[in-house]
Amino acid sequence: MFLFLVIALAVVVAAVTLAVVGGGESGPLPDAAPERVRDALPPDRPVDRGDVERLRFPLVVRGYRMADVDDALGRLGAELAERDARIADLESALAGARAAATAHRHVVMDKPAQEEQQ
Repeated sequence: MFLFLVIALAVVVAAVTLAVVGGGESGPLPDAAPERVRDALPPDRPVDRGDVERLRFPLVVRGYRMADVDDALGRLGAELAERDARIADLESALAGARAAATAHRHVVMDKPAQEEQQ
């Protein structure tokens, strides 16, 4: 039994030595490039629902890369703010047009009545 343990230990030491010496030609392994978002948000057009549904962040040790998530949320927040401002401008213009149409209707309807009295 003792002889078997000595032979097994010698084989393991020889295998480790060969792996360290034989594999040391290229040096340490190079650092892998960090994985990036594959389907990023399009830079040349506004984001739509499909873009957001396709957006997937690569996993890292503690979840997702904060820089990728921050970039996507910043882009979405800016586009939502721009759309909200555009909607507010259009609603304001519509309210103004409705008020002008109502005022014009009252003026047009009041004029013939005034002319008939004279």
